[in-house]
Amino acid sequence: MSKPPILQLSLSRLQLSTWRRRFHPVRDRLRRNPLARLMNIEEVSIAAELGIAIDVNQATVDDWLRLPDVSIHQARTLTALSQSGVAFHCVEDVAAALSVSCDRLYPLAPILAFRYYDPGNAVAPTPVSLNQATVAQLMLIPGMSSTMVERILNERRRVPFTHWQEVQHRLRLTAEQIGEWTHYLRVGG
Repeated sequence: MSKPPILQLSLSRLQLSTWRRRFHPVRDRLRRNPLARLMNIEEVSIAAELGIAIDVNQATVDDWLRLPDVSIHQARTLTALSQSGVAFHCVEDVAAALSVSCDRLYPLAPILAFRYYDPGNAVAPTPVSLNQATVAQLMLIPGMSSTMVERILNERRRVPFTHWQEVQHRLRLTAEQIGEWTHYLRVGG
């Protein structure tokens, strides 16, 4: 009596690499929660591949703390500097503000977005508070529908929004919507 042949799956390295990229547990976690904390440089790379970015010049303490190896002190320092009008133009500016080596911050570069905001320019959006924005202000946001405005008004009447993860959960938004809205709206303090 002969033994049945063993079923062998043969995946090429390319197929395996593609499968891992598509179904990686970190990738799934970041798709579900684009504001999740990134634990290491590999997760930073995956987040960047998904289009997740941190706007350096408008980042909150919570945004900075999502990055690996950023302390609460460093997060507060960067946030206070940007709120006082200091503009960061590159990784080297952030490193200088923190008095750390640029080499320490270069691995974070794929997720850091250095955008310029001119308060005197009507074209550059000045983010308004999601909890205080008028219907007219909300309707000016690209991709905003009257149905979504109504949902926002109802939800913030119930309980004001405190952070973006809560906004995403309560309004059932996609990562793309959150990414777009962060240019026009701010949440919390």
